[in-house]
Amino acid sequence: MSTTPRERPDRIRWHRPLIALAIASALVSATAIVGLVVDPRELVGAPVWAKALKFGLSILIYAVTWAWLIGQLRRFRRIAWWAGTVIAVTLILELGIITLQVARGHRSHYNNANPLDETLWSIMGTAIMVLWLATLVAAVVLWFTPGRDGARTLAVRAGSVLSLVGLGLGFLMTLPTDAQLAAESDIIGAHTVGAEDGGPGLPILGWSTEHGDLRIPHFIGMHALQLIPLALILIELAAARVAVFRSLRTRVGLVWTVTAGYAGVVALVTWQALRGQSIVHPDALTLTAGGAISVAVAAGILLSLAGGRRERTRAADASREDAIASPR
Repeated sequence: MSTTPRERPDRIRWHRPLIALAIASALVSATAIVGLVVDPRELVGAPVWAKALKFGLSILIYAVTWAWLIGQLRRFRRIAWWAGTVIAVTLILELGIITLQVARGHRSHYNNANPLDETLWSIMGTAIMVLWLATLVAAVVLWFTPGRDGARTLAVRAGSVLSLVGLGLGFLMTLPTDAQLAAESDIIGAHTVGAEDGGPGLPILGWSTEHGDLRIPHFIGMHALQLIPLALILIELAAARVAVFRSLRTRVGLVWTVTAGYAGVVALVTWQALRGQSIVHPDALTLTAGGAISVAVAAGILLSLAGGRRERTRAADASREDAIASPR
């Protein structure tokens, strides 16, 4: 028997401009990997192609996530499509300028050394502001579009809000430092706090191992859009074996706990970076704050599981009472 159109499950309509951005990002990432192998140049203390690789991979993940989320919407599709298209255009501009500057051996961010560098950085700065606004519109649309259940709805909403916060934290890196103002430097802005950019950093990521680094909260916050829904996916997979995870109350509670803990981590690493402290050398204050976040998350997990068990117990009791009360 043939299936009528109404009975067919809705298919995800992937946002094509964002998928095109993802493909471009993958190509840039592949080119950067080749560049890391064959091009020995360095820029600001790191291989010249390292930034193109990091941005390419990050934008690839970001583009695919938004293409998927927008493709699932059943309301406000036109608004979401335009917001996604603006996101794609702004990020392709940023990725293109980064790649061009890498090929030239020039800094892409904060660079006002000559008219071309200044123009390219100005374009990037404008694109970043437009990107944030377009992401805000897309996040608002997601907020008013409920998911299949309360846990999924909360995970997507929380991830989009924290992602906006992470994007916004990037603007801290565009502010001139006192040293730059005093020296009237051609470089206006920095990601390192307490020293000039370019010191020792973590492998691959490049985050400073000696000073504060504002790229850390920017990166962690921005990718809440992927990590919080991923946490829910893992919880849902666990539900196949652990009965308490089948409770919607438990899943919602756990998503709230993950969200609160994630927000706490973003706040902690932002505070740490602004104090000029390296992510790998936390002081007693940072460790104490991190410990408090861990304790709060553990408590939230326990409360969520306890709430789910109570819900299942009440449901089982009600089922038994109905069985007793029902005539045979």
